[in-house]
Amino acid sequence: MRIAIDAMGGDNAPDAIIAGCLKALDDINNDSLVLIGDEAVVKQKLGPADRWQKRIELVHAPESIPMDAPPVEGLRRMRNSSINIMSKLAAERSVDVVISAGNTGACVAACQMRMRLLPGVQRPGILVVLPTFQGPLTLLDVGANIAPKASHLHQYALMGAVFTRQVLNVANPRVGLISIGQEDAKGNELVKKVNQLLWDDPNVNFIGNVEPREVLNRPADVIVCDGFVGNVILKLTEGIAEGLFKAILAELAQIKPDMIEHFRPVINSLYAKHDYNEYGGAPLLGVDGICIICHGSSDPRAIRNAILRARQQAQLDINQKIAEQIASVPVDES
Repeated sequence: MRIAIDAMGGDNAPDAIIAGCLKALDDINNDSLVLIGDEAVVKQKLGPADRWQKRIELVHAPESIPMDAPPVEGLRRMRNSSINIMSKLAAERSVDVVISAGNTGACVAACQMRMRLLPGVQRPGILVVLPTFQGPLTLLDVGANIAPKASHLHQYALMGAVFTRQVLNVANPRVGLISIGQEDAKGNELVKKVNQLLWDDPNVNFIGNVEPREVLNRPADVIVCDGFVGNVILKLTEGIAEGLFKAILAELAQIKPDMIEHFRPVINSLYAKHDYNEYGGAPLLGVDGICIICHGSSDPRAIRNAILRARQQAQLDINQKIAEQIASVPVDES
């Protein structure tokens, strides 16, 4: 398997990206990595050639799309960017997997334009495995589609259920829809229409609307929403986890300063379960290939884990199962 990584994407690139790739080498057997970026910079950061030359291939990309650049404009203006070249390699089937912590919008647009969509899929969606107090759930979309049609969210429910069955080993995933109330009549017109579509589809184990306050109690195995709402939920939960554990440590330091070292291993263990770096990255479901989008501030551990998750997704042949599921369910395109 050839795994391509955007070496120049992210707040901590290229250092964190390259360090994560080197960490992953011992875990990927005979698979190889393809690092895409400024070749001179990447080579210098990799260090002595005998350390990586047999396992890592370099592809020169002299440009890098800034994190704050308008996605489509950035792709058009920087045709030799690492994201453009990465998606081109995927479209040509020169690589099996692509991974980027760079500009999310540009990555989604490039993969959608070059890799195309799986048969029957209308729009791709970004899925995250969200840690909760009751175990992980899958949430999508978290940023690829901020103005979806009802049919897009219907397909996200189908794709999310396939992923959850295959990766999280949930036999019959419960699907919930984010709304402002549990009652079917609550929510805007989009949510009401999606609610009805999901109730009407026997292929979806739909449990109804889910209020945001319930998300961390894992009311469902798959939660569906538009990309704007999903991104807000994702970033809010990241902030809650980080702030909560810092507050607990600070409180312990004030009340029982001599006991803090006894509690620290427990706090660290709990934090690790709620740390996005443990999950590596988020798959872009619906494109004809494997694309993993990482957090912009990903550290080496997150990049290593993204590589391992990408290999798992490819080995499980999730795209074929998604295509089969979409083909078996007529979807209202309104």
